[in-house]
Amino acid sequence: MPNFDIIRESKPVQSFRVASVMGKFDLQSNHIKERFTGSIDMPKDWQIGLIVGSSGTGKTTISKELFPDSYITEFNYSAECILDDMPKDKSVDQITAMFNSVGFSSPPSWLKPYSALSNGQKMRVDLANSLLQDQELIVFDEFTSVVDRNIAQIGSFAVQKAVRKTKRQFIAVTCHFDVEDWLMPDWIFDTDSMTFRSNEGQKKNRPEINFQIFHTKDKQSWEVFAKHHYLSHTHNNAANVFLAYVNDQLAGFISVLHFPHPKVKNMKKVHRLVILPDYQGAGIGIKLLESVGEYFMNDKQRYTIVTSAPSLIYALKKSNRWRCTFYGRRSLNNNKTSEIKVTSNNRITAAFEMKRYGQN
Repeated sequence: MPNFDIIRESKPVQSFRVASVMGKFDLQSNHIKERFTGSIDMPKDWQIGLIVGSSGTGKTTISKELFPDSYITEFNYSAECILDDMPKDKSVDQITAMFNSVGFSSPPSWLKPYSALSNGQKMRVDLANSLLQDQELIVFDEFTSVVDRNIAQIGSFAVQKAVRKTKRQFIAVTCHFDVEDWLMPDWIFDTDSMTFRSNEGQKKNRPEINFQIFHTKDKQSWEVFAKHHYLSHTHNNAANVFLAYVNDQLAGFISVLHFPHPKVKNMKKVHRLVILPDYQGAGIGIKLLESVGEYFMNDKQRYTIVTSAPSLIYALKKSNRWRCTFYGRRSLNNNKTSEIKVTSNNRITAAFEMKRYGQN
């Protein structure tokens, strides 16, 4: 659909207020006519497009006209838990996998109603819902419009990663030009100038994130992250605490304990690892985990983590920096694998040890 010529007209009924405004501002007619013309020459193989421009330049009008069956503004959320608001034909595993894919990786928040989520979380839930609808094309209006710009950029990167893992096509419609570098679209249509630009074949790199880690003695910082931890709200005060900041905003927490091993005397074990929901999906968790790991390994310590979070297990299994030392279920009684029912105390878990550079 390379060309469009759209005319929109409106003529409000003559009323006292209409006449008052026309007289006050010396308007000659209450007949308003707008025309939007342009060309969108989409490449043959593309997955992500961007329609961007200032307010009032025709973004929504063009999107609705060109893609009426794929246009999305909002979903109806009425359940007491967002899991129950997702498409009925999808399994729990499919839904949670999609949540993780779009960077919404906080199981405690999965149990909340949509109204209780932050704006950043709502954006990701809307995207997950869109991708679960099995539509080949998704046109998402007001993309990142209601979130902080720092969060919008991180979220845009998570979105493009999720879309590119599928065979779907996604068009973001927004007035914010700052998401382009993070969304990394294959094409852009600018409604300010009504011009089309193709990014097809160009190398796309995510902008650098201003990422800082601080070693702190402030154990109270855990209170900010506790409710987002998938397993426990408790924290051992003996643990070493590190905080991660993204663009000067608090984003992540990791704490590390000495692991009392019967044979190994220099073993450290990750105690808690949490990335705030608005910063999930951009690889910040792995960067924090490995950066702190390097800190301890440079001090000739070994560095391990045990987790039952599916997204983290997946990331560590495909990384050449980590060696999986255990995968399965541990019994609390004898610390051996068993075929018992998975409960909060007997989950499927995985243990990993970080390898030094060059180590097999």
